[in-house]
Amino acid sequence: MKKMLVIHASPRGERSHSRRLAESFLDVWQAANPGAQVTRREVGRASIPHVSEAFVAANFYPEPQSMPKVMKADLQLSDELVAELIDHEILVISMPLYNFGVPSGLKAWIDQIVRMGLTFDITQDSQGIAQYQPLLQGKRALIITSRGGNGFGPGGEFEWMNHADPHLRTVLGYIGIEDVRVIAAEGEESDKSVFQRAYADAERQLHDLAGHF
Repeated sequence: MKKMLVIHASPRGERSHSRRLAESFLDVWQAANPGAQVTRREVGRASIPHVSEAFVAANFYPEPQSMPKVMKADLQLSDELVAELIDHEILVISMPLYNFGVPSGLKAWIDQIVRMGLTFDITQDSQGIAQYQPLLQGKRALIITSRGGNGFGPGGEFEWMNHADPHLRTVLGYIGIEDVRVIAAEGEESDKSVFQRAYADAERQLHDLAGHF
């Protein structure tokens, strides 16, 4: 049975273009995969804690088996989010491009799931130099994004200003998810008809992809 984890990162509800595109994709994907499991995790309209000093102390506690209960509590949500990610073979992230990067709620989620010993590991080579090892190989990811301007995609005039897509590809690749696809609707701040065409094209791409993703 296929299992898909959907991360909604927009703070908007029905007014969110990325959220609506993702839900449209899910409708077609679920019809093509009857019995598949979909889990939605809200990080745009829910409060995901940012990394704190207590989180860091617990995360790097030298002897996890003897960790005090109060410190375990500092990792409880992170443990839940990591287990959720590990349990699903497909990851879908819906998000707007915010100030050339990812929304803060998504960044907080990322910081909660990049965990040494759980999603990546560190070994040392013969010279004692750290070597990083991803632990989540074999998963796939789809990024569904909306952008206010145009030209932020590959080959576009403003590609160099888009730090969201490279950030996500780097983070996901670091933990082992290297099969990453991005589908975007650009131009919300342009003429209404321009964005309508871009939105329709993104939705068409997503529907085409849903049948074999």
